Amino acid sequence: MNLDNIDWDKVNGLVPAIVQDFKSSQVLMLGYMNKEALENTINTNFVHFYSRTKKRLWKKGETSGNVLLLNDIQLDCDRDTLLIKASNEGPTCHLGQYSCFGEEEFNISKLEKIIESRLDNPSEESYTSSLFNKGIKEIAKKVTEEAGEVSISAVSNDGRVIEESADLIFHLLVLLKNQDIGFENIVSELEKRSG
Repeated sequence: MNLDNIDWDKVNGLVPAIVQDFKSSQVLMLGYMNKEALENTINTNFVHFYSRTKKRLWKKGETSGNVLLLNDIQLDCDRDTLLIKASNEGPTCHLGQYSCFGEEEFNISKLEKIIESRLDNPSEESYTSSLFNKGIKEIAKKVTEEAGEVSISAVSNDGRVIEESADLIFHLLVLLKNQDIGFENIVSELEKRSG
């Protein structure tokens, strides 16, 4: 990003920066950046801000450890607001919430995190952990089985398409995690095809 493209005079040297979760697109927080904060963000890949109350630069998470890792920066059409796409390492809000605007919405990204936690912290009571223990052949078999059940449900019109689709998506996400593929990779591929 070229810092000179920002209309710094218009914003009195402090540009508002909306921070969005890179995976889910949920808004995490709003902060302000001066040139130095933006340069530090670009150079370190850790999101930095300028504190209007403390009158100093600060790295998000410098005391809590809940940093924001930079994925992308976009400048709006008026050249006076930034959209920062980042991955959060722990709660973004100082009150311990996922976002300064509340808790994380349930979405594919959150489901991926739950699945990953079952892989990282296996439990005998967890169905997801048991799938990972069985290995890729059993996981792939479940994806095939659930895809068939979605199709049968649609053809037979038994009213279970939603439930069967949820089973299919869950098992597909387990398979993707086993292959170390994030759902955002699938979305990127779909974006390429839509062009």
